[in-house]
Amino acid sequence: MKRLFLIAAATFGFGTAALADPVLGLWRSEPGETGGYVHVRIAGCGGKVCGTITEVKGNSNTSIVGRQIIWDMQARGNGQYRGGKIWAPDQDKTYNSKMTMNGNSLKVEGCVTVFCRGQTWTRIN
Repeated sequence: MKRLFLIAAATFGFGTAALADPVLGLWRSEPGETGGYVHVRIAGCGGKVCGTITEVKGNSNTSIVGRQIIWDMQARGNGQYRGGKIWAPDQDKTYNSKMTMNGNSLKVEGCVTVFCRGQTWTRIN
């Protein structure tokens, strides 16, 4: 019984930590080459952080709404996130990813080996 209580407490603790993560919320990407941008809802998912496209602005490609754009991101402290993947809609490719949060800005990068490209997203709410 004591072991069951400890497991439940640990599970609840991890869930609470994920809910309190400051990166969670709605973010706006930078405009792409065509001027369009997306809104991304970042939420906890299985103890990690994931992001899903909730809206497409300035672009007729609404078929990507609901698609996961970030997954398996792990908080490292001090606004740093690593170990995840990001899907680049403009290239339809998936990259290793890292994110750095600073206030209401989130630098999101996709990397191949040591070469990275990225954007700075702005918090909506």
